[in-house]
Amino acid sequence: MSDQHSNKLKSGNTGNKKIGRREFFKTGLRAAALISLGSATGYLLSKSTLDDPVWQIDPEKCVQCGRCATHCVLPVSAVKCMHVYKMCGYCDLCGGYFRPQVKKLDTGAENQLCPTKALKRTFVEPPYYRYDIDEELCNGCGKCVEGCGSFGNGSLQLQINHNICTNCNKCAIARVCPAGAIIRIPASKGYLLKK
Repeated sequence: MSDQHSNKLKSGNTGNKKIGRREFFKTGLRAAALISLGSATGYLLSKSTLDDPVWQIDPEKCVQCGRCATHCVLPVSAVKCMHVYKMCGYCDLCGGYFRPQVKKLDTGAENQLCPTKALKRTFVEPPYYRYDIDEELCNGCGKCVEGCGSFGNGSLQLQINHNICTNCNKCAIARVCPAGAIIRIPASKGYLLKK
């Protein structure tokens, strides 16, 4: 062993520099600043996503004109019927499911209001039925929503599905909506539903 190498071993110095208190604190502060900057950037990115505006239907203004089904730029409209189960009466005679003045309360096509058969009726117990929407069949025409609002409590409501909507800069449906019901809201608000 060389004398220089044996002196390093004796002194405990093997090439590593000792860090002074000042250098230690400077390094710690730099690391804390980088972590804070990274956290702030992550927060701002997530916040901007939640605050980005999305198109939505104000159910208080919607008049179920049928234009949501025909004016969306997508082949099948991003507007879908949503069911607020908390509001539903699970009625045997559902105004959103049956055509007005039906002769029989059965699931025959001639008795159903929905032109695409998107509203499904399931027996629960006398006299209650559950109504579910098959989203793939729903075209957003609003007939069930109009019927439910006219003869029920309005638990069927039209909404723009955020998972389907391409969030066009200028919504084609908003341009033709006669009631001005298509509005921009922050994504964090979710869906606007009647209470």
